[in-house]
Amino acid sequence: MLSSSKLTSTCAFSGLRYSSALSSIKASNLQVTVDRKFTRPTEAEQPNLRFGHTFSDHMLKIAWKNGDGWANPEIVPYGNLSLSPAAPALHYAVECFEGVKAFRSEDGRVRMFRPDENMKRMNNSCRVSRLPEFDGDELVKCMKELLRLDADWVPSAPDCSLYIRPTVIGTEPHLGVNAPGEALLYVITCPVGPYFKDGGFKPVRLLADPKYVRAWPGGMGASKLGSNYGPTISPQKEAETQGCTQVLWLFGPEQQITEVGTMNMFMFWVNKEGNKELITPPLNGLILPGVTRKSLLELARSWGECEVREGEFTMNDIIEARAENRLIEMFGAGTACVVSPIGSILYQGEVIDIPTMDTGAALARRCLKELNDIQFGRVKHEWVMDIDE
Repeated sequence: MLSSSKLTSTCAFSGLRYSSALSSIKASNLQVTVDRKFTRPTEAEQPNLRFGHTFSDHMLKIAWKNGDGWANPEIVPYGNLSLSPAAPALHYAVECFEGVKAFRSEDGRVRMFRPDENMKRMNNSCRVSRLPEFDGDELVKCMKELLRLDADWVPSAPDCSLYIRPTVIGTEPHLGVNAPGEALLYVITCPVGPYFKDGGFKPVRLLADPKYVRAWPGGMGASKLGSNYGPTISPQKEAETQGCTQVLWLFGPEQQITEVGTMNMFMFWVNKEGNKELITPPLNGLILPGVTRKSLLELARSWGECEVREGEFTMNDIIEARAENRLIEMFGAGTACVVSPIGSILYQGEVIDIPTMDTGAALARRCLKELNDIQFGRVKHEWVMDIDE
């Protein structure tokens, strides 16, 4: 056990690179209560950390009430929440969340990866759930202070990071499907080990079954809501019983490709015009606008080595391209794994081999390396935000 100390302070902050029209959260009013009670994982233990099982000493909390607005933000010791059993988050899934990561570079400095993009997406999720919106600039300032306080929890072992989970929940103590009059925004953090535990880059097998549909036009598939994730557990377990790692989500009679598991999907192929192309499904309301997705698209376009396109493609496109030897690689992309190669798809009782690893997954590996180099500070880039600046 670490020694405990308690103090309360008010913290001041400098400006960030982006701003919001909202100004209700005031980082300058942040109150901090310190109580260090957990034992931090050693560098030797960090590579074996399971995702979401170990949490740092402190959390950020900001209450909201209709008519009063946002209360002063607080950093407090990590602990359980006190909620009314009638809270709408428990009954109607009135909640949303985000996933951000912070990385320790070789110079020891801690940097977050593109938190501004997460704040934009989280405000969109709040908007569709009728949860209160907030000033993303101010929240990131509070998050930086949380990370400074718990900086020792940011892993130093290779390929490890600190996962940051901002969350907004409806807390009003009344039943009824309505916009909540009370809410709580909180942020917890947890150190995580590398996604690929043995240092390998293993391809995954996907289950593509048209009866499983993640999102549809006019729905909420483009928002990061808990209600989009709970219903995917059963199809995921079914995929596992069939020897697959993830579900490849299809939509419509054309069996349009949308997402893979909780990741965005990329395909590298020679298109029908005979050109090498990296394609990913468009932001048409069926998929989450992933921060990793956006980053990889921007990187690939900057290389200028192939066509890069956001466009619809189907299972038939995959099958046809494979039969004509035009399919080169497929991979998923997201915050947790960054890049995950795809080796095969189980579809209508048959296995479609994807040649991702035939050439060593060259593009997927390059995407992973270049993004990791930015995240871990090996390459200077505007996408990372130093918590001490």
